Amino acid sequence: MSTTEIFEARTPIAREDLKADENLCEYCTAKCCRYYAFPIDTPKKWKDFDYMRWYLLHGKAAIFVDEGTWYIMVYADCKHLLPNNGCGTYETRPQICREYTTKDCEYDNDSGYDQLFESPEQIEEYAEAMLPLKKRSPWSRERAMGLNLPVISG
Repeated sequence: MSTTEIFEARTPIAREDLKADENLCEYCTAKCCRYYAFPIDTPKKWKDFDYMRWYLLHGKAAIFVDEGTWYIMVYADCKHLLPNNGCGTYETRPQICREYTTKDCEYDNDSGYDQLFESPEQIEEYAEAMLPLKKRSPWSRERAMGLNLPVISG
C-alpha cells in the first residue's frame, strides 16, 4: 500500500472524539516527518530577499511567516518514516522527535501561515511591494528586458 493510499484509508478523527484507550498517533499522517523548518532573520533589504530567492530557486523549499517570525521550510521526508506513518527507528529516534508530543502536533492544524512564499517570483513581488521605490529590485530589470512592449506614439 502506498503512502497516499494510507492517507486516504485513514479516517480523520477529531482530538475530542478519541476514546480513552486510543492514541492520536494511530491516526497520524506524519505531517511533522515530511519537512523541517528553521527561523531566519526578518528581511529588511534587497540582499535579504535575494538570499530568500536563492533558497526558493532550489525547489522543495518554502518560506513562511508565523506570528511575526520568518522561517525557511525544506520539504523532505524522514528516511525512517514507514509506509504506515510510524517511525522505523522509534526506540533510537532523535531527541527532537522524542520531545514532540501530540499536544502540540499538527494533526488537525490546517490553519496555514500568516504568509507563505513558494516561488522566487512570490518573494520578488513581496520585496518590490515592501521596499522603498528608490531601491527597485535588481530582478525587475531582468523581467523588463524580456518584455517586448510595443512603442506607442502620441
